[in-house]
Order: sequence, then C-alpha cells, then structure tokens
Amino acid sequence: MENIVRFSVSIEGELLDEFDRYCKENHFATRSEAIRQIFRQTLTAQAWESDDHETAATLTIVYDHHRANLADSLLHLQHEHTDLVVATTHVHLDHDTCLEVIILRGKAGKLRHVASQLKGLKGIRQGQLVLANAQATP
Repeated sequence: MENIVRFSVSIEGELLDEFDRYCKENHFATRSEAIRQIFRQTLTAQAWESDDHETAATLTIVYDHHRANLADSLLHLQHEHTDLVVATTHVHLDHDTCLEVIILRGKAGKLRHVASQLKGLKGIRQGQLVLANAQATP
C-alpha cells in the first residue's frame, strides 16, 4: 500500500460548503478522493505545458464523411504518425456525420502537433484534445 500522508488545510466555510456540494454531485466517496483527483488533474495540466512530458491523450473529432478527400487525409495523417496513434474508434452519428476518437501516446509537443494537423483538416466540424498523464502517479 502507498504511504498515505495526512495534512491539514485552512479554508473558508463557504468554499468548503461549495467543495462538499462538488464532492456530492460527482459522487466522490470522500473529500480526500476528490482532492487527489484535483491534484492529479492540475499536475497533469501543468505537465502538459512541457513538450517533453510523456502523455496519453484522446482526440475526438466530428466531421462530414461526404467531404471530398477528408477520410483519405485523416488516414494519411494517422499513418504518418503510427508512433503516436495507438488506436481509433469510428462511429456513425447520422447519414452524414461521423465521430472518431483517436487514442494517442507520446511526447506532449508531438501530440499537440498531430492533433492540430488533424483538427485543421477541411471538413472537421469539431475537435477536442483531452490529455491524461501517462506516467505513474501516486
């Protein structure tokens, strides 16, 4: 089991009430679980700023699959970056619209670059990159 360290924090009562509502709405078992997750998210976001940090990410894109050459361009870019692209999931939302989730892993700077290339293709309606720290955290 990991070494658990206890510490105290001084906080205004109103802020604590708001935090307790947050914990309840998000179904955290304890305040400690919520604080651990917030710490991890904050540290991951900070690490993301470093281009050399090992990162995992998902790129979710929504696009019109009838757009000329878009599917070929998506595949071409993914094949150019096989060192970063781990897997993809393709879903048909309606007759014209597809959603694709591209799972990526590598240096943060490279992931941002390939995500920008993919999101920038003509015909992409929406694109969002979501990161996760790929290195072990306590």
